[in-house]
Amino acid sequence: MTGLKVTESAMQGRWPVVPATVSMLLLCATATASGATQFEAPANREAAEILPAELLRGPKYQVRDTVVSYGYMHHWTVDSDFGTFEATGDGALRSLIREIHAIAALKEISQSEAFADSIAYAAKQPVQFAGKMIADPVDTISAVPSGVFQIFGNVYTAVTEKHDPSEDSRLKQALFVSSWKRDFAAEYGVNVYSSNKVLQEQLNKVGWASAVGGLSLSAAMMPMGGAGALVFKNTRLANQVSEALKEEPPSRLRIINNDKLSAMGVPKDLAERFLDHPSFTPRHDTIIVAALADLKNPRGRDTFLQAILSAQDEASADFFMNISQTLQGYNETISPIEDISLVNGLTIARAKSGRALIPFALDHGVWSERGSGVISHMKQTYEAGGFRGKYDLWVTGTVTPRARQELAGMGIQVTENVDEKIGFLD
Repeated sequence: MTGLKVTESAMQGRWPVVPATVSMLLLCATATASGATQFEAPANREAAEILPAELLRGPKYQVRDTVVSYGYMHHWTVDSDFGTFEATGDGALRSLIREIHAIAALKEISQSEAFADSIAYAAKQPVQFAGKMIADPVDTISAVPSGVFQIFGNVYTAVTEKHDPSEDSRLKQALFVSSWKRDFAAEYGVNVYSSNKVLQEQLNKVGWASAVGGLSLSAAMMPMGGAGALVFKNTRLANQVSEALKEEPPSRLRIINNDKLSAMGVPKDLAERFLDHPSFTPRHDTIIVAALADLKNPRGRDTFLQAILSAQDEASADFFMNISQTLQGYNETISPIEDISLVNGLTIARAKSGRALIPFALDHGVWSERGSGVISHMKQTYEAGGFRGKYDLWVTGTVTPRARQELAGMGIQVTENVDEKIGFLD
């Protein structure tokens, strides 16, 4: 492999940080497992046991054979031509693979004649930024904080033609950088708000060349195949969200999401704390809000939002985003959800059918002593309120046969790989 070896992403390179309540839940095996034969302990797995062969390696990357298992989440290491990356969670790995393909394609664009022409044109039109003239915007842009691009997204709407029209036109081009970035990210199926620094550097370069140098999106885009072109099922939620994420800048997404939360009856201060939460990107916010808004007016959406404020990083933000999509998917495909509550740290949703949904985002769960205790206590607490129905446990990954058997004995039916069943956005 060539290229600088780096570790990317806020959720990479360490034990996944999840809320304290979540870390005690369900199938989360720990070193405290008794070792008795009826309980299981987590063990590292082989990548080939988990991934289809076509995802194990590609032209620019290879997934390492050993996958660290925490008893509920997988930790992956991927070597690539652009560095060594780590990802916590199977969904994060799929995103990373798409990002690697996107990085390769964007680098190819940056080596094209069209890109060189655009940069030459942009160099003749230096842009004033923060009181200084930028003579080499392509290099400079990667050093500009990402928050600036979020501001860029909407500032252009305030530009008027009161001054020299050519001046305004040039300024508008500069402010369109974030718009071009969203276009390129959508084309390659990656998250424009990704914490992957290598991806952001390439998006910045090509976005700047397009906004200031006139690089044509249609001329620049190149066909992508293989794992880089992975997409999820075209669900109703995806239709609602994808276009907004592509077309709307962060400031506008905030307004849209705030309006939806208000329409749901979420208190203003809670909505603001959620939308201001540093662990959630505009993409997280938009997917979570759209999923909750798609429910048929259940009680307890504010309870769920209050709970997810405990997110501490990107991994836990992804966890709650996946919980919200599981709620929406069950509501759409099985039975309308009428009530959402939190019991011993677990989200439980009462459905119109009389069953209770336990949505949980994990990669591979084993049956642990702690998990058994948590489930038993949850059932006791929830049923003290009068519930006498059965439970549906929907997980994004898989559980061991032993876990499935034990859960069935407790009246809990497990449905695995619901991210594929529903068609998650990740």
